[in-house]
Amino acid sequence: MSQQKLEFAWGAAVGRAVERVTRVKIEGNILVVDTTSTQWVQEIMRASPLILQRLRSYLGASAVAGIEARANASLDVSRRLPPS
Repeated sequence: MSQQKLEFAWGAAVGRAVERVTRVKIEGNILVVDTTSTQWVQEIMRASPLILQRLRSYLGASAVAGIEARANASLDVSRRLPPS
């Protein structure tokens, strides 16, 4: 699966607010989500059953087996911000 397809499905699954503060990649069949704070990690993990359901509907039932969210305070999310 391409990174662009993954990012598109992620944005559709979680919405703009979460998409803007995260970066995603696939390691095996685990979706690794880097985000800007532990609060976002908690929110993503709380919503992970619904997020997984949505991702599987976009990418296929076996595309993503689980989600791992990690806080990364130095994550550069500037490319996700809308232009001023």
